[in-house]
Amino acid sequence: MQENVIIIGGGPAGLSAAIYLARADLKPLIFAGSPPGGQLTLTSEVENFPGFESILGSELIEKMRNQAKKFGAKIVDENVLTVDFSNGTHKTNLTNKTYLSKSIIIATGAKALWLNLPSETRLRGKGVSACATCDGFFFRGKKVAVVGGGDTALEEALTLTKFAEKVYIIHRRDFFRASKIMQERVKENKKIEIIWNSSVEEILGELRVEGIRVKDKTLKVDGVFVAIGHKPDTDLFKGKVEVDEKGYIKIFERRSTSVKGVFVAGDCADPYYRQAITAAGTGVEAALEVEKYLELL
Repeated sequence: MQENVIIIGGGPAGLSAAIYLARADLKPLIFAGSPPGGQLTLTSEVENFPGFESILGSELIEKMRNQAKKFGAKIVDENVLTVDFSNGTHKTNLTNKTYLSKSIIIATGAKALWLNLPSETRLRGKGVSACATCDGFFFRGKKVAVVGGGDTALEEALTLTKFAEKVYIIHRRDFFRASKIMQERVKENKKIEIIWNSSVEEILGELRVEGIRVKDKTLKVDGVFVAIGHKPDTDLFKGKVEVDEKGYIKIFERRSTSVKGVFVAGDCADPYYRQAITAAGTGVEAALEVEKYLELL
């Protein structure tokens, strides 16, 4: 049996695509991965997704899954092992089965790079975050730390100054890798203090972040924002579709990849915004393009 469309990825991009395709009666098959849900399930509270003043990230994913299933989408919480797009085919291989489809949407997302501290893992979503745009609002009037020295870290720090009363930047070197204009903005901002030649050794707190241990000192902070980069989950597709130097899948015309019938949505093709709502929007775009593509077959 050949599926109309297979969606690889069960986050906001993949599920939004599934909702649209299911409503078009195309019966999409989604491989959501294990565990499913993407980065949003690591976010404790979401306040910037339109329609919800406040909702848990995991609850938002569950609502999207139920909505997709209501319209006829089939969701399988398994990981795709390999794909084969050669000779005009679209093969998706799982542990015990190979699926054929007329089209594919890649929506595997991206992962934030972490410090790999046990305390960081334990407090993730409890004051430890990788997104100031997502979570900065929760730290109004508080003290926070940003870890990193590139443009992303400095942008996160400047975003946080809109809410926090004090922002520490913890950087392992004595110079920033960020652009000159970003460095100037950071150094001119009186809310920001830079801790050079240092790294976070431990994040303190039992139920919530209460501080960090840096080198030979302890800083009292309510939040820690890790900004050392992201890695797109695209290893599966290298050599199958074109990717850029950082591994993000290249978008050609209208969500299409370098392979006919294979489309892309969400953070695996987006190094800039990394928001649930932007991922969802590109999922809808990919779904509409798939619908047009299938009509022409």
